[in-house]
Amino acid sequence: MKRKKVLIFGTFDGLHKGHLNLFSQAKKHGDYLVVVVARDLTVKKVKGHLPKILEDERLKAVYKCKLVNDAQFGNLKSYYKKIKEIKPQVICLGYDQIAFIDNLEKEIEKIKLKIEIVRLKPYQPKKYKSSLLNKKTA
Repeated sequence: MKRKKVLIFGTFDGLHKGHLNLFSQAKKHGDYLVVVVARDLTVKKVKGHLPKILEDERLKAVYKCKLVNDAQFGNLKSYYKKIKEIKPQVICLGYDQIAFIDNLEKEIEKIKLKIEIVRLKPYQPKKYKSSLLNKKTA
């Protein structure tokens, strides 16, 4: 039986209930969840600062999550390379995810894959959002 792969990208800088809810929602769109964890340099480029938790620890935390079937680092040059490598049937985007999605549909067409793009719903965003949680502990 062929697995239906679902792909999520993110920083996951301190895994929290919002992330777990995101994984749970994504898992409803397939049976094999692959989570791509942003590299430290990518986070710095996109957000203007390094993550609070370094990439190795963030990857380990995601990998330990029982909802996740595979966790791996993103590609430093292009996340489209990861999409081509993983070949998901579904890409799930967080409710607030804006980085790299401008040309997502066009890039997927270029690599000739048929991928459904799903925007997931927020889970208590005023309470469970990494940028808010990391400010509280800073």
